[in-house]
Amino acid sequence: MNASSTSAAKADTGGMPEKNYKSVLMVLISLFFMWGFITCMNDILIPFLKKAFDLSRSQSMLVQFSFFMAYFVGSLVYFIVSVRSGDPISRIGYKKGLIAGLLLSALGCSLFYPAAELKMYGLFLSALFILGLGFTLLQIAANPYVSILGPAKSASSRLNLSQGFNSFGTTIAPIVGGYLIFHFFAKMGSPLLDKLGNPIEIEAGNYMSAMGVQLPYLIFAAIFIILAIVIYFTKLPNFSEEGESLKGMGALKHRHLVLGMIAIFMYVGGEVSVGSVLINYIQETLGFSEMHAKTFLALYWGGSMIGRFLGAVSLGSLDNTRKSLLMVGISIAAFLLIYSIIYAESGMSFTTIAPFIIFMALNLIAFRLGSSKASRTLLVFALIVVSLLCLTMLSSGIFAIWCVLGIGLFNSIMWSNIFTLAIKDLGKYTSQASSLLVMMILGGALIPLIQASIADAIGGYHYSFFVPIICYLYLAYYGWKGCKVKKLQ
Repeated sequence: MNASSTSAAKADTGGMPEKNYKSVLMVLISLFFMWGFITCMNDILIPFLKKAFDLSRSQSMLVQFSFFMAYFVGSLVYFIVSVRSGDPISRIGYKKGLIAGLLLSALGCSLFYPAAELKMYGLFLSALFILGLGFTLLQIAANPYVSILGPAKSASSRLNLSQGFNSFGTTIAPIVGGYLIFHFFAKMGSPLLDKLGNPIEIEAGNYMSAMGVQLPYLIFAAIFIILAIVIYFTKLPNFSEEGESLKGMGALKHRHLVLGMIAIFMYVGGEVSVGSVLINYIQETLGFSEMHAKTFLALYWGGSMIGRFLGAVSLGSLDNTRKSLLMVGISIAAFLLIYSIIYAESGMSFTTIAPFIIFMALNLIAFRLGSSKASRTLLVFALIVVSLLCLTMLSSGIFAIWCVLGIGLFNSIMWSNIFTLAIKDLGKYTSQASSLLVMMILGGALIPLIQASIADAIGGYHYSFFVPIICYLYLAYYGWKGCKVKKLQ
């Protein structure tokens, strides 16, 4: 089924009028929010586990490797099943797929309790792998479902809106999650001890405890179970294929999908790599504590939230004047929201984060240059990220940090735009293509590990940013030429 081919799929709404699709979309948006929140929690876990187990940079990045490798394994299994027996989602339905993903995610979160209790790094990694498998099912089902839940011309806009709430989750995760792990729950239970038997200090007077990760992830597990129950009792429209579910590897015959798979690999790898190293990079560059550095991480992911909400407007159907006014208003409102969250948690002054406004203005100009076209916007944004990474490597101090923080604004629309461009005109192969695209989230496992290994070799993160530069150069190519629909011979 396909967002751009109404003849390939038809909605069996079970009597639900189309106007109610908005309420269904809100249910799905809650899923995007939660997996954004939990995914960004990995950036908090990395410095926590690095200290708790005395890990090297590359060893600590096994957090992302385990989590994102699950996407590859889960999607590969899904693809193999679809090749041999037909698309699983077409057989069980989106609703059951979403519920299964939520329950598997809850299981992964619950395993954090014994992992912390037994102080086993391997069990932490296993829990992250299971959590990643749950998110794989959610991604395979939810992304194409949002895409087909309405007119084809606004598919990218709906995905950007959903991804905007996903980014809202990643924005507040460093603040809320960091506070829970490094401060609130860290005060409960006995402090964790290092190899010499001394309490592991976070900052002056504060120590890490097992409860710091046990209780937050038990709460997350409960939330996933509640969401599964809500979806079970929510009447979701079903989309059924006309004709049999096709077998074989027909999706791979489409060039724009194959190149789009590589684009997803590069995008997720680049975005996750930058976000994963940010706290430690700020510590290396400015000497900040984890509690202080994680506040800046909220700006990186908050930029993605702002950009995705802007993308939902930019790629929508409003006239240019209304678009411009709405986008400026959203930028101001979102920035004030982010600052209010940061101020409430840390008391950081407005002048400290004021430079972010410059990057927001550049983001608005970039949307204008994109001319509301998914491919052109992807090209423009990728080139800007390459420029910011080059400036980071050529500079130092706070300026270098701000260049990295600004990248979040331009990462914003990349997933949604790549995804919709890659599944364009695929008809009955859309779900299979979705599993292939989600499989390439593998980039989030490998690229951060590569950058961290290089940082270990050269003694710091600063010059390791050439790794994500390569990723974004490819994304510029995909937005320029690679996304053009063309069937392979």
